[in-house]
Amino acid sequence: MLLDDCNLNCNLIGYLMAFAPAGPRTVAVTNGKGGVGKTTTSTHLASLTAASGQKVLLVDLDPQGNCGEDLGYTDTDLDDNGDSLVAAVLSKGRTAPRLARVRDNLDVIVGGDSLDDLADMLAGRQRRESGNGSAALLAETLAPLIDDYALVVLDCPPRHEVLEISALVAARYVVIPTRTDASSVKGLRRVAAKFVKAREVNPALELLGVVMYGTNPSATRIRAEVRQRLEEALQEAAPVFDATVRYTEATAYDIRERGQLSHELEAALLDGSERERLRGTKRRAAASASKTLAADFDALTTEIVQGVLKREAADA
Repeated sequence: MLLDDCNLNCNLIGYLMAFAPAGPRTVAVTNGKGGVGKTTTSTHLASLTAASGQKVLLVDLDPQGNCGEDLGYTDTDLDDNGDSLVAAVLSKGRTAPRLARVRDNLDVIVGGDSLDDLADMLAGRQRRESGNGSAALLAETLAPLIDDYALVVLDCPPRHEVLEISALVAARYVVIPTRTDASSVKGLRRVAAKFVKAREVNPALELLGVVMYGTNPSATRIRAEVRQRLEEALQEAAPVFDATVRYTEATAYDIRERGQLSHELEAALLDGSERERLRGTKRRAAASASKTLAADFDALTTEIVQGVLKREAADA
């Protein structure tokens, strides 16, 4: 049963991280193209790692604030549209307030509309000032928080280069979700340019891997061809993860509509709490789709965490 499998993988993640050497485990999930699964990957990576018993911080850097929709705090009293984060970044020495225990062991720094203003202000500073000082402001804001967590996940926005580079400067590792269409694969080159620029300020930054998102499990030939193109585009700079993420429109809609992640939706459907909303065949189909997506993200989270720990061991 998936929930048992999820618990086994969560236990593995918790065990591996507990006995690994401590280090700044900050992972930026980025791709300049929208609709490739960045936020869904970020929220599942953060939530499933937290479910393993490790403390996790999720930082929403997207003006759309979709982490709040995935986790269910959008348009509540907890949602300040990123105002606190913007104030902290622009005021040196100020720590961004966190939403504590959005899930067990999971804290969140809220994003939203105000981050559009932050992007404009940082871009203005960058034009006026020499050097890369403005690119390091986010890193300086997060630095006092990093040691409180086993993992910090940065959900990066599309189409805001200054915020993307700020996130890369604050990160230790990069994960890039991409769809398998040609335009998404080409988008990797734009990510690579930002990666190189960020390494001028943060030379420790490493590309952990690429996630094939929105795949069709039956299209094995297409997946193999896309994997080959991705590996060629990356020039062996980082692996394409073995774990891929299948996509179902209905499950993605339910995640945003209900503020529950795929493994949480599956649990709700299986324990009967959704019987009044979905009955019979529809409920079974929804449970199956949630189970599929939850299994994919469980495998991906395990592979990402193992990748981080492998890099740490090599550094040690």
